[in-house]
Amino acid sequence: MGYALILRESGKFFSSLFHPLSHRLRRLHEGRHLPHRFQVRLILFLEHLHRVDTLSVRAVGELLRHQGGKQVRLSLSKASGEFLEVIVVPIKSSYDLRYDDWEYTRRQMVEQLVDDQVGYVHLQAMGSRDIEQWYREFYPVFDRAALIVDVRHNRGGNIESFILEKLMRTAWMYWKNRDTKTEWNMQYAFRGHILVLCDELTASDGEAFAEGFQRLELGKVLGTRTWGGEIWLHSGNTLSYNGIARAPMMGVYGPEGKWLVEQIGVIPDIEVDNLPHATFNGEDQQLEAGVQYLLDELEKDPREVPEPPEFPDLSFENRPEEFRK
Repeated sequence: MGYALILRESGKFFSSLFHPLSHRLRRLHEGRHLPHRFQVRLILFLEHLHRVDTLSVRAVGELLRHQGGKQVRLSLSKASGEFLEVIVVPIKSSYDLRYDDWEYTRRQMVEQLVDDQVGYVHLQAMGSRDIEQWYREFYPVFDRAALIVDVRHNRGGNIESFILEKLMRTAWMYWKNRDTKTEWNMQYAFRGHILVLCDELTASDGEAFAEGFQRLELGKVLGTRTWGGEIWLHSGNTLSYNGIARAPMMGVYGPEGKWLVEQIGVIPDIEVDNLPHATFNGEDQQLEAGVQYLLDELEKDPREVPEPPEFPDLSFENRPEEFRK
């Protein structure tokens, strides 16, 4: 594994990974946990950490042990042979940076495959931060012809009804201005084809979202069977030492009188698995299959915005007789 760092230099923040063998700054992360987004093509090599030669230890992580949140001095070298020293503050976990990088590259992959035809929104969980993520990622693409809602790895929460409600909005009339493109009402209703991606790590409220998406017939679900946990736990049983004895309290069932999801999971309409070796090599077969499915659907039903009729002549002489009275 590499080691994530936030480098502060000239008021800007950098996020990098050290390659475990060469200690080269391997790549930059871009995501919502960084204040600035920019690309840096400079390759640096880590020579010393706290003035200790990084090649003198088995792994650079030994020198970073217990250094999270503290200032660390790095000695770096450029390919040209030039040396520089910087003060950095290591973060305690690289999880958020790695996850944001994965999410950001999924969106880039969709954009590269289909340009502006298909939108992509990923929800890591179903909490307040994820509502912000929804607003940030959905509204810029609400007018595209197709949409992927990715709830793979979703840890759950309680906002699935909010997301489903937004996807259920229907365009029932259109606004045509003289000099702008057509808009519709309900505002921000998604008119195109929608596909949900799920996997074995989609859990709890993420599963409720996928199940509701299927039952409301909003589109297809693609991926693998989900985790299978839809009995909600009660966290009010606080113990004297501030521990909690959580107890299962609420399950969900459908109108047909059957319990849903628990120990079964959501079974996708289209089963596609991401195999380990291909995933290690950077492939995402589920995402690629999802994009291809939406392209096939668009070929059959492009979901184009209806053309407006000609502007009417509503002068008094041309109005119907019944409207002149």
